[in-house]
Amino acid sequence: MNLTVPFLLEGVVQHYAWGGLHYIPELLDQGNPEGEPCAELWLGAHPRGMAMVQRNGEAARSLQNLIEEDPTSILGQATAQRFANQIPYLLKILDVDKMLSIQAHPNKAEAEQGFAAENAAGIPLDAFNRNFKDDNHKPEMMMALTDFWLLHGFASLDKIRQNLQQTPELHSLLDYFDGESIRPLYAKVMSMPQLEIDQVLAPLAERLLPMLATDQLPKASADYWAARALRDFRIPGGRYDRGVISIYLMNVVNVKPGQGIFQDAGVLHAYLEGVNVELMANSDNVFRGGLTDKHVDADTLIQHLSFEPIEPKVFGGEAISDTMTQFKTPAPDFELSLIRLSTGKSHIQTAAAGPEILLVLEGEVLVNDNLQLGKGQSLFFPAGSHYTLSGNAEIYKAGMP
Repeated sequence: MNLTVPFLLEGVVQHYAWGGLHYIPELLDQGNPEGEPCAELWLGAHPRGMAMVQRNGEAARSLQNLIEEDPTSILGQATAQRFANQIPYLLKILDVDKMLSIQAHPNKAEAEQGFAAENAAGIPLDAFNRNFKDDNHKPEMMMALTDFWLLHGFASLDKIRQNLQQTPELHSLLDYFDGESIRPLYAKVMSMPQLEIDQVLAPLAERLLPMLATDQLPKASADYWAARALRDFRIPGGRYDRGVISIYLMNVVNVKPGQGIFQDAGVLHAYLEGVNVELMANSDNVFRGGLTDKHVDADTLIQHLSFEPIEPKVFGGEAISDTMTQFKTPAPDFELSLIRLSTGKSHIQTAAAGPEILLVLEGEVLVNDNLQLGKGQSLFFPAGSHYTLSGNAEIYKAGMP
C-alpha cells in the first residue's frame, strides 16, 4: 500500500435535537436552509455513522470496508491485534445548544459482561430498553473550541451539603445525606415516585424560571443550569425530570478554548453548552440518569457509577514540537493532537504508529506538496504513513498513544 498518499475522508453529521444550527454547516461549507439541528460530526468507522474514504479518483467506500481489506496494513499490527481488527476511536465535533442527558459509561469488563448478558436474554440491539449496545468501554476526552460548560462527576461532600442547604426546595433531601457517602442520596433521588419529584421541583421552577428569564442567575451556579433544565425538559404528562436534582450533586465545570477534560468509566457527566472536539473509544454504551426522553435504567446506572467525589482536572496540551501539541489521557484507545501550521513551519510525520484521522479546523494545508485541503476537510492515514503538512492551518489529529 502507498503510505505517502492519504485517503480523503467524509464524515457523517448527526441531527440530534440538542444540536446547534450553524457551527457544523459552516465548518463543512454546507448550507442549512431548513434550520435542521446539526449536533455532531462523526469521523470514524462506527456503524451508526460510517465515514467514507476515497483517493486517486477511485470510487468512495466505507472506512470499515477499507480496514477489512487488510486490517494489519491499515491499522498496524499492534492496533489490529489489540482491538480485534477495528479502529479503536471515534473523532467528533459537537455543537451543544441544549443540554445533553446526564450519563455514564461502563469499563471494559462491565461492557463485555453486560453485552453478553443482554444478548443471552434475547434483547434486540435496537430495543428501547437495551443498555449495552456493544462490548466496549467508552472513555472520552474533549477539548473546548468555544467557552464550554459541562457537569463532571459528583461534587465534594461539603459542596453537596452546601447546595442542599442553600436551596430551600431541596431541604427534604438532607434526610438521606449522611455526609459520608453520596450513594444513598443519589439512589433515593433516582427511586422517588414521580409525584414526590414533582412536589420538590414545581416550587423550584416557580422560583428559578423568572430569575432565568431576567438574567439573574450566574452561569457558574447550579441554579442556572437547573433553571435551563426545568424550562427545557419535561417527561410525558408535563411532569418534571428528576435529573434536575442531580445538577446540585455534581461539579459545574467551565472549560476554556484550548483546554480539555477526560471522562473515564463510571464518571457521571453531561455536556451543557458550547462547541468541542471529542475523541472517544468506538462504543455506544450509555447509561442515562435524566434530562432525556431515552431509556433510564436507574439500577444499572447506579451499579456502574463511581460515587467518589471528583476534583475536576481541566488540562492543557503538551507541546512536543513547534507545530504539535498532544492532549494525553490514560486511555489506550486514542490520543488527540493539535497541529498548528504557519509560514515557514511545516509538520513532518514519519511512520505513524497507528491509523490517523486529521480534520482541518481552520485555514488551508498542503499535504506532501501535492494535495490542497481547506477548512472542514478530513484525511485518513493508514498506520506507517509518512507525510509533510505545510501552510497556515489548525488541524486536529486522532491517533494512537
